[in-house]
Amino acid sequence: MDNSSEPMEKFNSNLVKCRKCPRLVDFRETVLSDSKKYAGEEFWRKPVPGYGDINGMILIVGLAPAASGGNRTGRVFTGDKSSDFLVSSLYEVGFSSKPESLRRDDGLIYYNTYITAPVKCVPPDNIPLPEEIRKCAPYFHFELKAMKNLRTVLALGQFAFRAVLNYYSLMGINTRGLKFKNGEYVTAGNVKIFCAFHPSPRNVNTGKLTRESFMETLRKVKDSTRTA
Repeated sequence: MDNSSEPMEKFNSNLVKCRKCPRLVDFRETVLSDSKKYAGEEFWRKPVPGYGDINGMILIVGLAPAASGGNRTGRVFTGDKSSDFLVSSLYEVGFSSKPESLRRDDGLIYYNTYITAPVKCVPPDNIPLPEEIRKCAPYFHFELKAMKNLRTVLALGQFAFRAVLNYYSLMGINTRGLKFKNGEYVTAGNVKIFCAFHPSPRNVNTGKLTRESFMETLRKVKDSTRTA
């Protein structure tokens, strides 16, 4: 019998109560409070847990919840432009049951894949402070340790890449000299860490990240699990 969901449920229950970072608590509880677009909508405004198959072989790592995304909906990569790009791409390659992620109760399922972020609360200007990153790291590291079948990581951006490397470094794995390169991968122990630019509107709209290049990376990720 698989009891892996039980420790994760307890973990998430504790996570959403976290108030360790006063600046982040204040921001998550007030950001977009005067927004006309979301007038009358009840925001999540708590730390945002990861979502997906904790027993999967694939981990996708972002930066932090978005003000109009995870902080509003309560689920990572849900309800904003970044999630539109990411989840439609995941659907195309067979990693998700739907091409969109709109809200917590929309029935979306990720196949063999878990998605999370190293920082669980939305930060001002999308820039968490070093102390906030440090305080949040144990939550992120718990998720990584819980993924007993992990074989492949997709780091969305430099921040995610560094957070993943930091974890493996703390686990005693040599990560010295490993560098982020869009579309390529590095190896930490028996895990391949693929790199892709974050699917933020800025990266997508400027052409820094294209659908074609991102799909190519996702196909590499998928192939890596077949040969793991």
